[in-house]
Amino acid sequence: MFEFEFFRNALVGVVIMSVVSAIVGTYIVSRRQVFISGGITHACFGGLGLGYLTGLSPMWMAVLFAIGGSLGVDALSRDRRVRRDTAIAVVWATGMALGILFIFLRSGYAPDLNSFLFGNVLTITRPDLWLFSAYTLAIILFFFIFKEIIIAVSFDEAFAATRRLPVRFINVSMTVIVALGIVLTIRMAGIMLLMSLLSLPQMTAEIHSRRYMRIMLWALVYALVGSVGGLFAAYWLDVPASATIVLLLVLLYVAVSLSARLVKRKIG
Repeated sequence: MFEFEFFRNALVGVVIMSVVSAIVGTYIVSRRQVFISGGITHACFGGLGLGYLTGLSPMWMAVLFAIGGSLGVDALSRDRRVRRDTAIAVVWATGMALGILFIFLRSGYAPDLNSFLFGNVLTITRPDLWLFSAYTLAIILFFFIFKEIIIAVSFDEAFAATRRLPVRFINVSMTVIVALGIVLTIRMAGIMLLMSLLSLPQMTAEIHSRRYMRIMLWALVYALVGSVGGLFAAYWLDVPASATIVLLLVLLYVAVSLSARLVKRKIG
């Protein structure tokens, strides 16, 4: 299987995505903002449509819409008059509506649109890997520079503000990082795998961990096991890779959850 370049690219790609999902996913899970990934994903649809309509790069237009949508959610929910889940729904619906409108206004068919929304890990290319590697190194550097502040904001934003920590800077920066990660990942992985990697490993880690760094490290382990194991299983079983990875992540969650319950019963 390693003779095929597409398989080698896919293997490196899922490893890099696992690292990103551990850092970004732990943040959004601890902030209870998992569905913001769905909102930003569908906001990208407007950017893709505008890109096809104007002849500009659909990917970079999707980046602008993703960042704009994520900052819009933050702005709408900042004063608490609009709940965050409501703000996400507004951005979600607006992005989809604009995307449909722009595509309708464009003559002809947009052939690559589905690849952006329902990507396949087996279609990852070398340029994708280089771009995503640069992004991954950047967020690793950002995280370790501002680690203590990010953790403080994740668990108690109000308390962090009273300690005069740069809460607004961290919120905006992490929002942009999440948006960029979603745009860069979505074409390679698709919506289903993306949302699974951003939530299931963290949910599994939270079963036996309570500290932020431990959750992140265990999430990395589970993401690697699920993504790499799912990729190999998909090759051997000749089934879709993304679906296999998601199902393996679900099985890991069920197995760890049942194991934790059995241990608790024995101790009790």
